[in-house]
Amino acid sequence: MCGRYTITVTLEELMARFDLDGSHIPYHIPKYNVAPGQMVLAVIHDGSRRRIGELKWGLVPEWSQDEGMGSKMINARAETAADKPAYRVPLRRRRCLIPADGFYEWKRTAGGKQPLRITLKHGGLFAMAGLYDTWTSPEGRKVSTCTVLTTAPNRLVADIHDRMPVILRPEDEGLWLNRGVREPEPLLPLLRAYDAEEMEAYPVSPLVGSVRNDSPELVARIDLNASPGGTDSRGGEPTKTGGPIQQSWLF
Repeated sequence: MCGRYTITVTLEELMARFDLDGSHIPYHIPKYNVAPGQMVLAVIHDGSRRRIGELKWGLVPEWSQDEGMGSKMINARAETAADKPAYRVPLRRRRCLIPADGFYEWKRTAGGKQPLRITLKHGGLFAMAGLYDTWTSPEGRKVSTCTVLTTAPNRLVADIHDRMPVILRPEDEGLWLNRGVREPEPLLPLLRAYDAEEMEAYPVSPLVGSVRNDSPELVARIDLNASPGGTDSRGGEPTKTGGPIQQSWLF
């Protein structure tokens, strides 16, 4: 799965990497511990250009009776997304890129669970394949949310977890965002594991377990021989973002 990630670059780097204009984005980066339930950055194509905006992580289908459903929909399995009621329409019509430069997973060890940060070897940004939808409350409030697609892991991640986020190749990002593609067949070949040889994983502080923590020390490599074994400290409430839910400003 993918339940935590990082985006530790500048706004200028983000704009350049994803071919975006210089529009003001009311979103603070870098972020060292992005978690479900928070507002996250996403890139879409509106038919004429790429746009970047903010979505709540945890997809709430437009037909849902309860916005709380989103807490169970932070990830979508790529293998079944084309058939699942919550994802089949977004896969055909509402696809997005979710920028990141690393994600966290917890590996079981003799001493507990050790958090690892997984990145591209050359560093820098990549795009996770995402889907989004817009839900309307009975009072008429619109809420736009997203999910991260996952796939079977590559050799590197398989030693840590049985799923990993779909990381798109830069040359495939345009097809993923293409609004003219309405059937899943051309898209499914993109939803595969990124090459293990191009990725690396390294141990980080168990402080990343709490969503309250968000600082550069979370992405620093630690020496396991010089510190106690990792512990599973993922407890704690998700970071609040000014109320039960914020309205997206992507749409």
